[in-house]
Amino acid sequence: MTDFDTIPETALAWHRAGRRAALATVTQTWGSAPRRVGAQLAIAGDGAIEGSVSGGCVEGAVIVEALEALEAGVARELEFGVSDQDAFAVGLACGGTIRVLVEPVGSALPEPLLAELCAARAARRAVAYVADLDSGARRLDHSGHETRFRMDRSGFEEESRTFVAIHNPPLRLLVVGAVHIAQALVPMARIAGYDPVLIDPRAAFGSAARFPGETILDDWPDEALAKLGLDARTALVLLTHDPKLDDPALEAALRSEVFYIGALGSTRTHAKRVTRLTEAGFTEAEIARIHAPVGLDIGAASPAEIAVSVLAQMVRVLRQGA
Repeated sequence: MTDFDTIPETALAWHRAGRRAALATVTQTWGSAPRRVGAQLAIAGDGAIEGSVSGGCVEGAVIVEALEALEAGVARELEFGVSDQDAFAVGLACGGTIRVLVEPVGSALPEPLLAELCAARAARRAVAYVADLDSGARRLDHSGHETRFRMDRSGFEEESRTFVAIHNPPLRLLVVGAVHIAQALVPMARIAGYDPVLIDPRAAFGSAARFPGETILDDWPDEALAKLGLDARTALVLLTHDPKLDDPALEAALRSEVFYIGALGSTRTHAKRVTRLTEAGFTEAEIARIHAPVGLDIGAASPAEIAVSVLAQMVRVLRQGA
């Protein structure tokens, strides 16, 4: 599994356990800031912490401010300059400035709202936490921030004091066909932040010896996809060349909101695939969602190069929408 922070969940658990809790969130950065906007730190009333807003540069000061905010029961906005020396200690070439919002749970951040946020995260539903720092109003949005959701980009709305924190489900990559390309693609995808799952009912292909430490399902692809579920934070790549395996998975994907569908095969192979899907009742627009031949045209020759082209295409579709 890729890392999926549980900072909001931790803050909620601490609050409910009577330990009191505050959430600190990076709202703005300038220069070479250690953490991106939206990064969070949970602080308990007894001083326990989880997460980070600066990689260690200003955590101590944030904790002090958070404990004072808990006593006062009101939110605080903090600004810190990170020196070049402190930045270098956490792996950055130069320093910068960060602004942090501290919200005590139960007062500035209502417990029911935090619980609803955690429930959406658990259900793999994208959600935006919206805070009006002038009025103090807080709400959750499940739509209306399409660019922010696509780019995983938290931040202030233009020329306003409304901060939007994006909470997206972790990215997943489902690979049908445990072939040579998959051996290169899966570790590359994990580095890029995806949680990969391999699907192949052929035991000789989908073995732990060929994919040590990976999640491998030996179900038929359509059955595996039904178990895993398909959503807008999922990419599907088909590498088998076998219609018996690929087509049922394609049909399931085309009926879902997966953000990327890629299928290995030549132009001729894909033309036959299009014919089969058309006969199965799919429209031209639906079939056009399939990227085939899979990957960007970079002249890739080896399995590893093809994997690079596939991952690059996935990122382009995710971030640019095409």
